[in-house]
Amino acid sequence: MLVETKARVGVFAIALGAYLPQFPQLVPEFKAQYEDFKKRIPDTVEMIDGGIVTTKEMSMAAGDKFRAADVDLVIMQLLTYATSYNMLPAVRDLDVPVVLVNLQKMRKPDYATADIPTWLGTLYACGAVGEMVADLERAGKRHAVITGVVEGGDDQAQAQIEDWCRAAQVRRRFRDTNLAQIGRPYPGMMDLYIDETNLYNRMWLYTKQFDWEKMWAIADNITDEKAIHAKAEDILDTFDIEGGGTVEKVWDMAKYVVAFEQWVKDEKLGFVASHYDGFAKGVAGKLDSMLIPAFSMLIKQGTACAVEGDIKVAMAMGILKTIAGTGQLSEMYSIDFDEDICIIGHSGSGDADISLAKKPTMKIVPVFHGKAGGGYLTQFYPAQGPITFLGITQDKDGHFKFVVAEGINEPGPIFMFGDTNMRMRFTCGARAFCDKWSEAGPTHHMAAAIGRHIDTILKVAEIFNVPVDIITR
Repeated sequence: MLVETKARVGVFAIALGAYLPQFPQLVPEFKAQYEDFKKRIPDTVEMIDGGIVTTKEMSMAAGDKFRAADVDLVIMQLLTYATSYNMLPAVRDLDVPVVLVNLQKMRKPDYATADIPTWLGTLYACGAVGEMVADLERAGKRHAVITGVVEGGDDQAQAQIEDWCRAAQVRRRFRDTNLAQIGRPYPGMMDLYIDETNLYNRMWLYTKQFDWEKMWAIADNITDEKAIHAKAEDILDTFDIEGGGTVEKVWDMAKYVVAFEQWVKDEKLGFVASHYDGFAKGVAGKLDSMLIPAFSMLIKQGTACAVEGDIKVAMAMGILKTIAGTGQLSEMYSIDFDEDICIIGHSGSGDADISLAKKPTMKIVPVFHGKAGGGYLTQFYPAQGPITFLGITQDKDGHFKFVVAEGINEPGPIFMFGDTNMRMRFTCGARAFCDKWSEAGPTHHMAAAIGRHIDTILKVAEIFNVPVDIITR
């Protein structure tokens, strides 16, 4: 990604202090289990180690570390039974979910030979989990439980841990990067309008405002011909250009992409929402004509770029790009009633990583429909198979909500006028999907990603403390 971020995950383990002087052999046993557990945390996140906690004071010290690090998530290992005072001081002042990982070391007891320290050290599971959740509930904390086993490996438990870490990465990206708003939303699309202060207060995402006049001059100081040439080659590798592509043909576009990449790094931009409604002449027209593929090159590198000034769909694209590796702008296009499928897509910038069915194409059109000027359109060809959609909307009080659905992108004919589109089949049928999706009020844009990702989105929603409407799976 052009702007790298790493989630910070607080990790600690708990055990009852009263057991340790009674059964000293548990001390090295628990240390070894905790060291092994920490290896389960993926290196895609930064681990904040709170240690093994056996007293209230140790729990308070772990909490001090977590607050100082501004952790995005807490993962707690239950080594054996422990009272909840080992946990609560560590998380009391945090506003992030607490994931309780309940991994029993041995798959089953040797009932004839197991003694008390063997039971407490390698076979105890479940007894403390309900106590922890009860007190997290009373403290108003969000929580989740993962139960599994160490012996023989447990892919399901490991996948859940890694999924939570992916979800935490979204929170860190929202906190550490900014959103660029260039211009304003498409006039009259009131579903896109947003209060940027409310956005910062509720979702931690800060908006930086940019005027088009500044953007027109963004490439004036780009003189490194070697960098421009390399970027031109990158554009040609990314797109098939109608009529053939050459370095000379995309030279100016490459120059702007080099400038945009530096701008993204300088401003720490994870998201861009833009709309131009000027006269598209001179330098303004030049940039406007190539903006779609130029922003597509940014999306390819992890910065979500949304057309029509839609901040909320830029957020949705960024979430999917972070957790799934792809994030494509979409909206409801048409229904094929004979086939019972929805045609879903959009014109404008897109994500080359979603275009697995065919290399993305680029062509020049004289008119951008509904927008000023003309120039390059890009079309992407999403992979057939499962697709996840995410919309972000708000209620009358400004609270955010996620709207999600999973469906299947089926083979068959698609529109070929330069817009990305998918032939989506949903388990509820095309009519019902259109009704249910629309009734959730998701705005007319949503983001799409290859694969099934609702379970991860639910974890992201838990971290952001926002509700989720699941339309179909």
